[in-house]
Amino acid sequence: MKMYLALFGVLLAGRLMAALAVGDVVPVFTAKDQHDKAYVFTNGPTFLIVATEMAASKVANQKLAELGAGYLEKNQAVYVLDIHTMPGVARLFALPKMRKYPQRMILVDSAETLAVYPTQADRVTVLTLTPDRKIKALHFWDPVHEPLADVLK
Repeated sequence: MKMYLALFGVLLAGRLMAALAVGDVVPVFTAKDQHDKAYVFTNGPTFLIVATEMAASKVANQKLAELGAGYLEKNQAVYVLDIHTMPGVARLFALPKMRKYPQRMILVDSAETLAVYPTQADRVTVLTLTPDRKIKALHFWDPVHEPLADVLK
């Protein structure tokens, strides 16, 4: 009996930590943007753009800056960056630079918040959502070679 309970626990833990997929509902989360303003992700956005790797996020930041202020809002998109692994010293230099970007950047400082998001090396995850946060489509954006407009359709 103990063996079955242990196996069930392992399977349940694995399911709880499984990456989000089409059909799943994206969990609500709270964070702050680069200007230290509170943000609550809840129902509404059509696209959730999640950058978890530093190299891909640097290119994505530049591409979004080139698109100008208001581009994300116009396309009902939210841009989230994973900063939980960024050392304190690096933050001293990175955060002032982030404040200069025209797009709003939601800075997630918790490994648990982003642990369920699917990722691919050198890519930025883009989730297409229904109004109630259900994933309709999943795309891994290559900001080096692919225009964001091609993804936000």
